[in-house]
Amino acid sequence: MRADRLLALILALQTKPRATAAELAHQLSVSERTIYRDIDALSIAGIPIHTQSGPNGGVFLEEGYRTSLT
Repeated sequence: MRADRLLALILALQTKPRATAAELAHQLSVSERTIYRDIDALSIAGIPIHTQSGPNGGVFLEEGYRTSLT
């Protein structure tokens, strides 16, 4: 279910502050393209999630952002 995956993505990024789309795709058992679609959906929903390219790049939440979800 997509909602479960979106929550899992947020929680994964709270645990590991920066991860590549490939790492997240492997962890959540989906394709990298699905991860990018989920990032777009979270961004539209107001979650401060960002991507950065390059050697130190990856997917990350805005510094200091935490959810109260457990």
